[in-house]
Amino acid sequence: MAKILVIEDQDSIRTNLLELLDAQFHSVMGAENGRIGVPLAREFLPDLIICDIVMPELDGYGVLNELRQDPTTAAIPFIFLTAKADRADLRHGMELGADDYVVKPFTHAEILGAVSTRLARHHQVTEHLEVKLEELRSNIASSLPHEFLTPLTVIMAAAEILVHHSEALEPGDVPELGGRIHSSAERLHRLFRNFLLYTRLELADTDPAQAAALRGHGASDTREVIEQVALRGAKHAGRAADLHLGLCDATAPIEPTYLSKTVEELVDNAFKYSVPGTPVHVTSRVDGARVFTLSIVDHGRGMTPEQIAGVGAYMQFDRQEYEQQGQGLGLTIAKRLAKLYGGELCIESTPGVQTAVRVDLPM
Repeated sequence: MAKILVIEDQDSIRTNLLELLDAQFHSVMGAENGRIGVPLAREFLPDLIICDIVMPELDGYGVLNELRQDPTTAAIPFIFLTAKADRADLRHGMELGADDYVVKPFTHAEILGAVSTRLARHHQVTEHLEVKLEELRSNIASSLPHEFLTPLTVIMAAAEILVHHSEALEPGDVPELGGRIHSSAERLHRLFRNFLLYTRLELADTDPAQAAALRGHGASDTREVIEQVALRGAKHAGRAADLHLGLCDATAPIEPTYLSKTVEELVDNAFKYSVPGTPVHVTSRVDGARVFTLSIVDHGRGMTPEQIAGVGAYMQFDRQEYEQQGQGLGLTIAKRLAKLYGGELCIESTPGVQTAVRVDLPM
């Protein structure tokens, strides 16, 4: 049984639909116009909304627009009832986020078929989201304690020495212990922010409303953002001389915060998994006016095809041989951010030779 809201100004059609759906064991509610229907949708939170287009006070397009702006109702499946079936009307509704159209006059089989299809699709999306949530809970539960405790242990140990053994310290010991506390705190802060961002990206991957809200409407001056972040990363790694920039002037439709995060994670990996004295190339270009491409190439450890295919959260390759800090979220976050903006992240690598990571974003 599903909860269904019918918004229709013609009494006979509304009554007919309510009786038909009630006979199918659905829980139903009706509204005679859009102005009444919107607050009912927010209160009732139905599994499906069937709505006429031409209505007084607030038409169907207005209803859909208001509900799609509200996070609590943005993902509710929406079927338009319409006597108008020309392409412009259909396109307008789809652009607003309508899931289906049923043209008047319709048969019982047509409306029930549309309802069944939309409810089934909604059920599939909900189940998929539940699977994602369970995977997320499992991943966090298995990896979060270790990743958070590692820097926290350093902070607590250094602080304990300062508090309880300060009389035995040499003058140079205090700055050294303070530096350990500061660097571990920075690591802990970045780790916490990455976990939060990863969680939001994973949920947005199966929820169009959350994806739209997360994506925003910003744009980035790519040269300025990439240059600042890459230089900061090289300096932090103590490898300013190894950084080679080749950036174009372009404005890309991605929030500067997310472009910055993408560059930060990829540049950090490039320096982390290559040795001092080897170059790290950060370049960008625009293919015509259609695709913005960011490339980061290092000449370090490299990755096998199996490792590339297995890129995912909380994964560190060859942990028994290498002790670099990090929880393996960087590549996953960059990959999810590219996908959020309709792009993709690709990795090409030869073990022991080089790794090239490319991010393509549609302009």
